[in-house]
Amino acid sequence: MSSASKLTRPIFTEGSTMRHVLVMTAAASIGLMSIFIVDLLSLIYVSRLGDPNLTAAVAYATQVMFFAVSINIGLSIAIGALVARAIGAGDWPGAQRLSASGLVHVIVIAALVGAAGIVFRREILTLFGARGEALDVGATFLAITLPATILLGLGMSLAALLRAVGDARRAMYVTLSGAIVTACLDPIFIFGLGLGVEGAAIVTVISRLVLVAVGLLGAVRRHGLVGRPHRRAVILDLPAMLTIAVPAILANLATPVANAYAMRVFSHFGEAVVAAFAIIDRVTPVAFGVVFALSGSVGPILAQNLGARLFSRVRQTLTNSFAFSAVYVVAVSALLRASAPLVVQIFGAQGETADLVRFFCAYGGLLWLFLGGVFVANAAFNNLGFPVLSTLFNWGRATLGAIPFVTIGAAHFGPEGGFLGLIAGAAVFGTGAVATAYFVTAKLAKPAKSA
Repeated sequence: MSSASKLTRPIFTEGSTMRHVLVMTAAASIGLMSIFIVDLLSLIYVSRLGDPNLTAAVAYATQVMFFAVSINIGLSIAIGALVARAIGAGDWPGAQRLSASGLVHVIVIAALVGAAGIVFRREILTLFGARGEALDVGATFLAITLPATILLGLGMSLAALLRAVGDARRAMYVTLSGAIVTACLDPIFIFGLGLGVEGAAIVTVISRLVLVAVGLLGAVRRHGLVGRPHRRAVILDLPAMLTIAVPAILANLATPVANAYAMRVFSHFGEAVVAAFAIIDRVTPVAFGVVFALSGSVGPILAQNLGARLFSRVRQTLTNSFAFSAVYVVAVSALLRASAPLVVQIFGAQGETADLVRFFCAYGGLLWLFLGGVFVANAAFNNLGFPVLSTLFNWGRATLGAIPFVTIGAAHFGPEGGFLGLIAGAAVFGTGAVATAYFVTAKLAKPAKSA
């Protein structure tokens, strides 16, 4: 592939910012939603095995894996932000060097995380409230999937590089390919080969191999975006990578910490409540996956315009993103509320599990209205040079905005009260995050206006 075909021009510094937001989010949504849908199908398959303990085991294991995923997300945010800024400033060789160094950093860190998870998987599952058969099955699931943490980190980072260069379509192909493989192989391994939950874990590993292969084809072969890594460059680029990655990782770890605490509180109400939590944990990402995609897609747009010092476009992009998130969440919340009976039927939920699923479908949209604001604000903080703010708001929401609200709500009103507590905490910190994001953009623009 000739160098002329590479997207060396910072395409996000020109044209409508809303169009860039919509195009990037639409492409990312297809890939990301496909993963969420396949995860949902996997849980449906497991629930069809007829054992609530197996469904609960997958729920516990998923929360543990969320920690590894959150670390990989932080790493991909860092590599994407650094490379997008370099492209925005017109420094293509620097972008290639940062891509190569960043991928080496991802491999090393992801390997350490996966190894630690394997060693302490039973202890972690126990902290989440898993016990008995759910603990044993969850530990087996993690023993198979955690070694593939390296592959997941590489795949996510390669997709971030493709978004940084403006190739939304190939970034979509990375996640979409893994989802397609999972959708095709899950029923074969779970039912056809009779492997059950272990079959679902094996398919997860296979899908992550595909993620990496497709990502390499796009980032390396199509765009030549990844240079040859050199030891000196890898060491020298590490501080810049960690400056963004550490706060981003800490910020992303806040969500699984809050979920883990909520899961532990809900586990005291029995396996039926945990099963309901597992179902809604798969349904809401499908319903609100576009919000996830938006937070990942807007980063390169902000970073390229920051690199080009186009601060009015930075603020405009931020406003467009908040507006799009709010409109989308309101529309989908109404649809989810109306679809509650269908969700219950699809999963075969009964009794208390069914009641809780209906409750979550009715009021889950309120939570995501505020989470959308937090996610977009975090993208701004991470890509505009204020990653510590992302850490502060996420951990504030996960601690002060979750623990007291969930504890008091659950103690007085059961699991429904605990969920309403999550909404109340998200409202406080979501509003604060949006206001601070605008303050940050105004602060960036002041030196330019003075000049």
